[in-house]
Amino acid sequence: MNDLQEDMIELQTRLAFQEDTLHQLNQIVATQDQQIRQLNEQLRLLAKRMEDALYAQEQGAHKITDERPPHY
Repeated sequence: MNDLQEDMIELQTRLAFQEDTLHQLNQIVATQDQQIRQLNEQLRLLAKRMEDALYAQEQGAHKITDERPPHY
């Protein structure tokens, strides 16, 4: 009976560690998901800005690269 109790305690200990690890991994995945969403939004905004700049360039607007720096 003693061996059975020791086995049960070991299994419960393993389960507790696995649950803790799973919780930590879940938090990491949730954080990474949030970061990926933010990066996707930033990428979308940058693509929009690039598209707007190209459209303005096609319409004959001055190029940003042709502008003189403010110290001139």
